[in-house]
Amino acid sequence: MSAFSRRALVKGGLCSAALISLRAAPAAARELLTEPAKDAVVKRALSAAKAAGASYADVRLVRRRSERVDVRDDAVVAVSSDEEYGVGVRVIADGAWGFAGSPQVTVDNAARVARRAVEVARAHASLRRRPVALAPEPAHVDVWQTPLTKDPFKISLEDKAELLLAMSAAARRGPGSCMFQGHYEGLSEWKLLASSEGSYLEQHLVRVDPGAEVTVLDERLGVVASRKHDLPPRQAGWEYVEGAPLLADARQLVEEAREKLRAPVVTAGPRDLVLDPSNLWLTIHESIGHSTELDRALGFEANFAGTSFATPAQLGTLRIAAPHLTFYADKTTPGGLATAGYDDDGVPGGRWDLVRDGVLVGFQTTREQAAWIGERASRGTSYADSYRSFPFQRMPNVSLAPGARALSLEDLIAATDDGLLVIGDGSWSIDHQRRNFQFGGQLFWEIRHGKKVRMVRDAAYQASTVAFWNACDLIGGPASWRLGGALRDGKGEPAQMNPVSHGTPPVRVRGVAVLATAGAR
Repeated sequence: MSAFSRRALVKGGLCSAALISLRAAPAAARELLTEPAKDAVVKRALSAAKAAGASYADVRLVRRRSERVDVRDDAVVAVSSDEEYGVGVRVIADGAWGFAGSPQVTVDNAARVARRAVEVARAHASLRRRPVALAPEPAHVDVWQTPLTKDPFKISLEDKAELLLAMSAAARRGPGSCMFQGHYEGLSEWKLLASSEGSYLEQHLVRVDPGAEVTVLDERLGVVASRKHDLPPRQAGWEYVEGAPLLADARQLVEEAREKLRAPVVTAGPRDLVLDPSNLWLTIHESIGHSTELDRALGFEANFAGTSFATPAQLGTLRIAAPHLTFYADKTTPGGLATAGYDDDGVPGGRWDLVRDGVLVGFQTTREQAAWIGERASRGTSYADSYRSFPFQRMPNVSLAPGARALSLEDLIAATDDGLLVIGDGSWSIDHQRRNFQFGGQLFWEIRHGKKVRMVRDAAYQASTVAFWNACDLIGGPASWRLGGALRDGKGEPAQMNPVSHGTPPVRVRGVAVLATAGAR
């Protein structure tokens, strides 16, 4: 297919949607409403909820927009552009939560939704064990938006497809067969949150995710090898995509995949691991991030891989990691997918330690949960993925703090006599208390006497969470810290999706069990 016909195909399949635009400078949110008429919708919903008997109410107007382009080799195989808009009302009545949502954003319907939410709360009240009590929070009137210089939704989908096709051409240029799969996904989330306590908050968050994977084949041996791009999704504008060396990376992916194709299967056994941030972010997510969600720790949440080995009774005593390791939650991380000005309880984003000097010291909480562990204020981790979803505790950006010494990945390799370097994320599994896990990767190199000596393949590492993090003896410095993450982290039933990032330096972990996931060739 020619470039012209590709562009025509993409262009012909697109439909445009209006995009909310917000001013960059913080100011009173009431001055910045893109659609001032919606102020009446919010006021009517709050007054209707109070009139129906709610002791607390909040209203969220949410507009979410997504777009995605997928290519395979020299063809555009999928293009989508979606938008949803609606109102959700959450209330406390008779000491219980109630919620209702609707895609009809009108004054009269907002009042009906509010009254329905109160009816739901009263039905729940007959089943509650204790009344809902919210940690105090001052009223906030503000606006917050993703810092960006180029709105990705003003870049045409055909231009995005052409970028992916250019990556594909770069990857497939040269000898040998190669299959290329690439995608671009963009998410825009605009919300207005108003509460009966006086908060009035407008936010606009933009996230982008360019990605690619190549697969090469040895026809003689009938063996394939794949290499996925390590560029993580980011809360950012189109400048993040433009600033990445995507064409050069595409060719490097092929070269690494071909080297992987020729590599021997790893030798199983205990090894010292040097873990690149592109691999370690997922291990942090599963073993530390989900383990410090308070609802999991208390057994109230078990969907998507269970509860947690960590409990509030162990605060200040459970040694999860080596003394030089500190894990922290941060809703203010620049570029973090979970970064926001405020959560869906109206609590400002902040930073706090979860594991300090190796010891469990904190959990992720909402306004409802704070008092459950004796805290006076919420940590600000309430989030709903749609106007029709009930906000509940979701993971903030959870990261490993860098070490004080200016160590690089190369320094960690040089300090390792017999080890395995792991780059990129792969398959994984974890048990239902997040005690034991297994993680793969994209690329593996044997380390001998401080040097990378050869690539191997089909490897995974297996450990228990506490033993693994306590066996970490070297950690990279601030300059080696990198941010990874995922656009969709699942939780709850019905499931909701939360974007979240994890920053980390490279680390070395001693004596970890390495598995060969395929037989020797």
